Amino acid sequence: VQLQASGGGLVQAGGSLRLSCAASRRTTGNNGMGWFRQAPGKEREFVAAISWRGGDTSYADSVKGRFTISRDNAKNTVYLQMNSLKPEDTAVYYCASALGGSASANARSYRYWGQGTQVTVSS
Repeated sequence: VQLQASGGGLVQAGGSLRLSCAASRRTTGNNGMGWFRQAPGKEREFVAAISWRGGDTSYADSVKGRFTISRDNAKNTVYLQMNSLKPEDTAVYYCASALGGSASANARSYRYWGQGTQVTVSS
């Protein structure tokens, strides 16, 4: 396993969670990293991305102002801080390592994918 996502769980609406994605140096390298999610019966969708140096970030409109992506290259770890969670944020969250160094919202830009972590937000 090259990408290991963790930090999911059950939280009430309005609460917070912090997801982590631990990766091997081989899979992060100088690569952009992203978070995607998939709810039951829905297609996978983009959540957030960060460039390899961390200077550029991108967010889905649905999470702007609530979620923050960050990375610690010394630890080969990417984080997703999720605040003001809503029931519609319920999904399996996946981290991914991009082919290039930019913060891409396109799933086709990603080479490696983690196994996912479940986030459930109750109303």
